[in-house]
Amino acid sequence: MTTTESSRSRSEVGQVLLEAKNLKKYFPVTKGLLISKVTGHIKAVDDISFQLRAGETLGVVGESGCGKSTTAKMMLMLETPTEGSILFEGQDVHHSSAAVRKSYRSSVQAVFQDPWSSLNPRMRVKDIIAEPMVINWNISHAEQQERVMKLLNDVGLNEYHSNLFPHEFSGGQRQRLAIARALALNPRVIVLDEPVSALDVSIRAQIMNLLKDLQAEYNVAYMLIAHDLATVRYMCDWVAVMYLGEIVELSPVHEMYTNPSHPYTKALMSAALPSHPDMEQEEIILQGEVPSPLNPPSGCYFHPRCPAAMDRCAVDKPGRTELAPGHSLTCHLF
Repeated sequence: MTTTESSRSRSEVGQVLLEAKNLKKYFPVTKGLLISKVTGHIKAVDDISFQLRAGETLGVVGESGCGKSTTAKMMLMLETPTEGSILFEGQDVHHSSAAVRKSYRSSVQAVFQDPWSSLNPRMRVKDIIAEPMVINWNISHAEQQERVMKLLNDVGLNEYHSNLFPHEFSGGQRQRLAIARALALNPRVIVLDEPVSALDVSIRAQIMNLLKDLQAEYNVAYMLIAHDLATVRYMCDWVAVMYLGEIVELSPVHEMYTNPSHPYTKALMSAALPSHPDMEQEEIILQGEVPSPLNPPSGCYFHPRCPAAMDRCAVDKPGRTELAPGHSLTCHLF
């Protein structure tokens, strides 16, 4: 096997690569030491669906504990869905052959929040970046090193960095190394789990610009897990807002930030800093705390905190409503 071309055909842009259908992940809660008994389930992810297209970025936002990271782990095959399916180029990856699953793991890579914990401190940079190629590709050592040097240049580092160890780099440089390693197998999708939140503010813009440049060069799709709404606005084409394991609103990024529709989305946007200091925005303060995923509320999960809740919200679970092409949400108001 030889390395593929780094720049894929522009005709692939917009092609659906990764799709989640009615995805659920429930973690059992047990009681007892010697004889454990399941007493309930934590509904970390509760029936979500979305698509990820080539060359585009899907942002997943929401409060801590809403299911963002669990969703990312299922996309990376680090967790097995309780129900539902994950389709990669139309194939169900969890019900396919071992060869298909291996190909999927090569095609979907990850960049994590803390680059220090994801880089082996005992390995030199050239070996860290080359390791995925050694495992998955049958190419010569010279070809491996040639690709390592290209990847280092692509992420803004120099060839002499290849002989150094991770502890000899700054935090921003280590994140560049993590990105280079994620690109080693020329993946179709990269899951970015809070890729800039652990970095200094002065470095974040550099890494975000680097990711956008690499996306244009490699035509790779990103799934971005983030808390910072400014990062999502800059990086993403689509935004999925999660609350208590559900996607409550999914829309193009421009429409999400100019015309948020779901009451929870409006509250999230009101909590973010405005894009201009003179801009006035409505302040929405939600009452109470996020309910436990072990015992979520009946009806709409958001109704105990929703400022626009109606009587039926406590009883009937809202279905998904399409407001416009690509813009959908779950709310009885619509």
